[in-house]
Formats: sequence, structure tokens, C-alpha cells
Amino acid sequence: MKQPINIFWFRRDLRLDDNVGFYEALKSDNPVLPIFIFDTEILEKLPENDARVTFIFDTLQKMRETLQKEHDSSLAIYHGKPLGIYKKLIEDYDIESVYTNHDYEPYAIQRDKDIKQFLSTKNIAFKTFKDQVIFEKDEVVKSDGDPYVVYTPYMKTWKERFKTIDLTIYYTNSYLDNLVKNTRLPNLTLSDIGFKKSPQEIADYQVTPTLIQDYEKTRNFPAKDATSRLGPHLRFGTVSIRKMIKKAVAERNEIFWQELIWREFFMQILWHFPHTVTESFKSKYDRIEWRNNEKEFKQWCEGQTGYPLVDAGMRQLNETGFMHNRVRMLVGSFLCKHLLIDWRWGEAYFAEKLHDYEMASNVGNWQWVAGSGVDAAPYFRIFNPTTQIEKFDKDLKYINTWVPEFQELTYPDKMVDHKEARERCLETYKRALN
Repeated sequence: MKQPINIFWFRRDLRLDDNVGFYEALKSDNPVLPIFIFDTEILEKLPENDARVTFIFDTLQKMRETLQKEHDSSLAIYHGKPLGIYKKLIEDYDIESVYTNHDYEPYAIQRDKDIKQFLSTKNIAFKTFKDQVIFEKDEVVKSDGDPYVVYTPYMKTWKERFKTIDLTIYYTNSYLDNLVKNTRLPNLTLSDIGFKKSPQEIADYQVTPTLIQDYEKTRNFPAKDATSRLGPHLRFGTVSIRKMIKKAVAERNEIFWQELIWREFFMQILWHFPHTVTESFKSKYDRIEWRNNEKEFKQWCEGQTGYPLVDAGMRQLNETGFMHNRVRMLVGSFLCKHLLIDWRWGEAYFAEKLHDYEMASNVGNWQWVAGSGVDAAPYFRIFNPTTQIEKFDKDLKYINTWVPEFQELTYPDKMVDHKEARERCLETYKRALN
């Protein structure tokens, strides 16, 4: 007779320590089989040298190695549709429970629902835990139970709630001996899942006391290396949000702390309003008559707009998978307001290119620049791509790095005149909204 086991399913939580669901699984009565599934549903939409897939793959191999060397165990890696993988797993193992952490994106919610339903027909429990946020779903809402759709009151209530909780760190080390003893669990190569090693690398995060303390002074200047690069690590869970919040609180830097709260704000917006993935939060904004000129979109994608700060941002994105946050606002505003191209086009391009792509923040920020989202910039706020240089890159360091030819004859003319594009945008938006 097979020994009953429990499974822990890694997803957006690729770390062995301070992982709530993993901790709970390890504390259970049965040995734990850790697994990861490369989901074909997600992978088939990605380019074959996607840096995020390489990053996930490399992280999993390191985790496997640690478990093999130190705990006489491993991590089983599969490729396919999750439901199909579970159908195979129940043939190979006597599974009592599956443990995992919550995921809040529409596809993930439906996937988990289907798997929970299937497992229940086999009398297998499906247990999920809050791990990637401090507060989720309905935990920070207005007094009448409605979700906040404006950031500042959400942030204030979030901070009040935070004072009332003990922030627990879930140390797993003393429980890792409760893993299934098998160092030869299934593994895959990148080519097994149809991918190649990416030439782009996801940078390590830097959350030093100096970076946190200087964050407010330095975060708006793209030429400075003064952002934490935490995005991809929070996205894939290679760091714990609880440990990051503890650092922010310890350094007493409100601005850095509030950036982490923005992430949770957008996550609860997506959870409450899943339609915002494809539709404007403010529905009247779906009446805007976008020009959607494909040639102009291509120029924007390639960083050939004739506006050097916009072009620098797009080239940085294309080459590195990263774009400075201040520049993200400018390139997004330029696409929607100057070129009158639908924010969904920009959102999809960022989703493909950004290493730190996270649906909730990406959709939230794109709707913010288009004016169509929660707590959005008013539609008549249109960044001037030339005066932005004076404010944020006046020594032209950032521009010179990414657009070295910007003062040469080979550099393209401006695609549109700022004043004319601004007037055209205001007229188009007014027509749709009045």
C-alpha cells in the first residue's frame, strides 16, 4: 500500500523560506511532495527566449539543488495543463491534500476552481493560503464593505489595519525534513518545454538601507540606479512581501512603503473588478475613438518617435526588460494621448516585454495613464515629453545611454507636434465623454 502524501504546489512563491502554504504543508502529518507545473496555457503565449521563463527555470533548479544537498529530497517539475498533471499524479501517489498559495488573476482563479472541483471528486482536499500580499480581497475595504477605488484612503486604512496585526515570518527550516525522501524527482530542461536560454537577465533586487532612505530623493531620475528592482522578485515570489514590508517599516520610509501598498491596491482592484483586464473601469472611456494606427504603434514600440525621452524608455525596455517607472508614465501617456492608440495595445506590449509584468499593476497603471481607470490622472493631464527631460534628465545621461544619436541627422523627426496632438486628444476625449 502506498504511503499517503501531501503535495505543495509552487506557483508565484518560488522560495523555500517564509512561504505560508509551504510552511502549512510541511507541518501536516504526511510527507510533502513539492511540485511546479510549467503551464502550457501560459507558456504558449510567450516568445521562446522569454527572460521570465529562464528566470523561473533557473530558480527552480537552485531550489532542487538545495533540497537534494541538504534535505535528501527534491522538487518535481512538470509541463502541461495543470488539470492533466493532477490526473497523472493521483495515479502515481496516494494524495491526501494539495497545498498552495492564493492567486488573484482571473485565469488563476478559474484554474484553481477547476482543480479543487476535480480533487474533491477524489476526496483530496485543496488548501490555499494568503502569501503574496499583506492584505487581500475584502481585508481593506470601506466601512460599508465596498472596495476602495481611490488609492489614498485605501493606503491610510491599510496602514491602520497594519498596526493591528502581528507580522509573522514563516520559518520553514525546522520542518524541511518532512519532505518526501527522493532526490530523483522528475525534472525538465528549457528545451523540453520549448524554450531557449534568454540573453536578458533579471537583475538582483537591491533593498539596502541607503536605497530605502534615499528613495524619495532619487526614485524619479531614470539615469540613477536608484530603484529597488524588486518587481520581478515580488512577481515570482523569490522574495517574501512580509520581509520587504518589515524592512520598509524598519527604515521608516513612507514613500518606499507606499509603493508596496500600491501593488496591493491594484491587486484588490483586479480581484473586485476582473472586467478591467479588457474593459475600462470607467465604462464611458470605452467610447473613445482610438486612431490605432499600426505604423505609429510600431514606431512607438521601436523607440523611433522623435521624442528622445520616450524613445529612451522604449529602447531600454526592448533591450533589458526593464523601464524606469517615471518613464513608464511618459511613454504610456504618449501612446494614449499623443497617438490616440488604445491603452490595451500598450498593456499587451508591456506584458510581453516587462520582466516585472504583473497583470494587476500593468492594467491598473495603463488605465491610469489613459484616464479610464480607478483614481486615474484626469484625461486633460497630458505630459509634455520635452519639458519632462528638463525635470527628470536635464543632464541627458539617460537619453545619451539609450538614444546616442538623438542630436544627429539620422534621428527621426517628431511623429507629431505636441501642441497639435494635445488638442486632438482633448477633442477626441471630450467627444466620447460628454
